[in-house]
Amino acid sequence: MSSKGSMMLVLHAHMPYINHPRSSQYLEENWFFEAVAETYIPLISVFERLVADGIRPGVTLSISPTLGAMLENEALEKKLGEYLEARLELLERELERTAHEPAFHKTVKLYQKLYSDAADVLHKYSGDLITPLKVLQHAGQIEIITCSATHAILPLLAHPEAVRAQVAVAADDYFDRFNRKPSGFWLPECAYNTGLNPYLKLSGFKYFFTEAHAVEFAGSPKNGVYNAYRTPNGISLFSRDAQSSREVWSSKFGYPGASEYREFYRDLGYDADEQYLKPCLGGGGRRPIGLKYYKITGPNVPLNQKLPYDPDEAMATVERHAGDFLGKRMAQIDGLYASKGIRPVIVGCYDAELFGHWWFEGPAFLESMLRRIRQDRLPFQFVTPSEYLSSCPEPLELTPQISSWGENGYFDPWLNETNDFIYPLTAAITERMIDTANRFRSQDLARLVERALNQAAREVLLAQSSDWAFLLYIGSHGAYAKGRLDSHAANAQRLLSEVIEKRVDEANLRELETQNNVFARLDFRVFSSVSKF
Repeated sequence: MSSKGSMMLVLHAHMPYINHPRSSQYLEENWFFEAVAETYIPLISVFERLVADGIRPGVTLSISPTLGAMLENEALEKKLGEYLEARLELLERELERTAHEPAFHKTVKLYQKLYSDAADVLHKYSGDLITPLKVLQHAGQIEIITCSATHAILPLLAHPEAVRAQVAVAADDYFDRFNRKPSGFWLPECAYNTGLNPYLKLSGFKYFFTEAHAVEFAGSPKNGVYNAYRTPNGISLFSRDAQSSREVWSSKFGYPGASEYREFYRDLGYDADEQYLKPCLGGGGRRPIGLKYYKITGPNVPLNQKLPYDPDEAMATVERHAGDFLGKRMAQIDGLYASKGIRPVIVGCYDAELFGHWWFEGPAFLESMLRRIRQDRLPFQFVTPSEYLSSCPEPLELTPQISSWGENGYFDPWLNETNDFIYPLTAAITERMIDTANRFRSQDLARLVERALNQAAREVLLAQSSDWAFLLYIGSHGAYAKGRLDSHAANAQRLLSEVIEKRVDEANLRELETQNNVFARLDFRVFSSVSKF
């Protein structure tokens, strides 16, 4: 089978770090559990089924360091098991309640299988969901890459030391988790400026991804976004293809908005009696619980007029959309092959959580698409970045332009009137961290002092997360986002003051080390300035 081109499918998986080891009454933990049950485990299962049938997925999966740490957190693993058990218990009652309502009964059975399968996968790997991903990567079935340590928007960090710390910590974290050096780097929100290149090079990254206009505005390269390029310091880059991304991503113009697909915003957590749902609410008030029995129905249909979801109808639509997507990619490749004389690589970049959590049918779409390539013997293949770079001609040199994805393409969602107060705060605590790291980096320190400085560095990294700015921008859980930012900054300030004043509160330090326990090997000296002679 001769291929005229290929596609690179990049799924970026990220969640801000969450860890409440002494309590289970936290809404944000449910965000994590939903993503695991609806996206991460279904994707693992899709990959494993394909491999079992001799089909190589060839997907690139970006896992943020904070998400990776949560997937290995034993306390969260235990709570995840309890979450799945509570859903399965509720579904047993739902089977009885809907026994004479066939339109809903079929969907209840679908959810019962979803959560049962998730519980089985969790049991199979003893709660450690990194293990199957490592196995898949080791076998050459997928490629796993990383991003900045806490998903910081790197061009918006005021200090080069902070950029270096975010990149270097991510590289070390990846090595610890996957037992190999990382090759690829996902720029959070595809946010790029040329100042990032030295730090990516220093940490050993071979390639990264940008938004389309980072390449398109870089001197009108002949082949547009359909080739790899090379920065002046020798790092390769790939750029997102907007056309293929929009078809999958957009709820207005893409597949996820189809009337047959599950409606995300109507949830049993608001439809059913609150007392009936109590075991799933954990003592809190009403909230989404993940059981959604209605379909989109139409673009302007109010929630209370949605029609019941039909899994069979939805799966038929999945098959149609998978065929349509492949047909469009083949036409796109044929057109580029004929007009430019190249074997293009089409780079489709998506948030992983789109597949399953937001677009419930997304994992089935992905599996159907990959199976069809083999079944129909299409002259088309999925490739990972490393294998593409190992087989393509030497990429042309190009200097990408400043850019991001998101509204307007230049950092707008992460820097605007709703959240710009964040940056003076994070810059101030970052500068204090740098100054303190410079002061103590060459000293022999008592273990308690070193622990305090290392924890301060963790708190600074966590304060730099892009999630706080984004939640403030979209007006969702803004108080939570501001609280997280303020608490991490205050924790760092307190620890640094205690170190300077030689009065470290070990009990408080131990509490922070227990809760914000990401990056176990972090050394505060990563924030030190480069020595100049």
